Amino acid sequence: MRLTAPILAALFSLVPLLPSDASIGPAAPAGHAGQILDRLSHANQWRDHIMVVAHRAGWKEMGQVVRAENSKAAIDNAVAIGVEMVELDVRRSKDGVLVVMHDATLERTTTCRGKVSDATLSALRACRLVVEGSGIVTDETVPTLAEMLVHARGRILINIDNKLEPEDLVEIVETARGLGTADGILIKTAIWNDERLEHARAVLDRIGPDVAFMPILADDAVRDTAFVERVARTFSTRATEMIHWRRDASEPLTETGGPLFSPQARAAAIRDDFHLWINTYPITDRPDGMVAGGRGDGLAFAGGRPDEVYGFWIARGATIIQTDEPKALIDWLDRQGLRRHYGGVGS
Repeated sequence: MRLTAPILAALFSLVPLLPSDASIGPAAPAGHAGQILDRLSHANQWRDHIMVVAHRAGWKEMGQVVRAENSKAAIDNAVAIGVEMVELDVRRSKDGVLVVMHDATLERTTTCRGKVSDATLSALRACRLVVEGSGIVTDETVPTLAEMLVHARGRILINIDNKLEPEDLVEIVETARGLGTADGILIKTAIWNDERLEHARAVLDRIGPDVAFMPILADDAVRDTAFVERVARTFSTRATEMIHWRRDASEPLTETGGPLFSPQARAAAIRDDFHLWINTYPITDRPDGMVAGGRGDGLAFAGGRPDEVYGFWIARGATIIQTDEPKALIDWLDRQGLRRHYGGVGS
């Protein structure tokens, strides 16, 4: 699906213009991250610019693992190619330190073995990050969240994937506040019913309004646009992460985008000025595009059909895409005229 000029014009004609001094959410951080936060916070002003999030900070290129995930090197590469956000996975060491690690165990991504939660920070300092597949051992060790926040500060936003409990978001935010980086993170949690909404509200009340928050909504439980809008308004959210399940490779590719990418959901996003977020990255040993109705990175690049993946989701209102292929996606978006440059910084 190619997004032609008439289609784009029709889409953007639906978007009301906001005054240039409109202010939503926290004050912008210094540097390039401040420009990114402005685009995150004012979706209706930037619907002709698709934001890109690097899954696990950006560890792959064209399906091949080329750098250690959740690493400083991955953050540096993401900044260099113009990515808006990197996803970092947060866990806790045995002695209570917040560390960055995707798996509950160490063997896939480091030179060590065992559970992250069974290792002290001192022990984790001896674990070198490896490039999965090639087995290349890097100079980096398991990082703390604090170290990664400082490394990214002012250059890129951080999408926090909290592998702990929702209540642990309080400490995650306090860590960022203590480093002066609370305005550079996006926190999130899954919400699927009224009880979970109230749980999230209680956690966010403890955190305060100065940190960007995003609900995660999945269409196995959430199918009502009115609930999507109620969640967004409860938290004055800047984006909603939408999951469109395709659990079996025998299922056909989604033709509609599901209830979370309906015309009504797109209208709600415009009314309340928030982004619709889709994840196109693959999940290990699961069908490609499992959380995107089958329309994922594998179909886009290995299958040579990016229009049927990214074009499909953009036509249905997505303005943020989290991917394992940030460089290839940015190149494709540039060719489609769907990126607006940052005044000489980034893409």
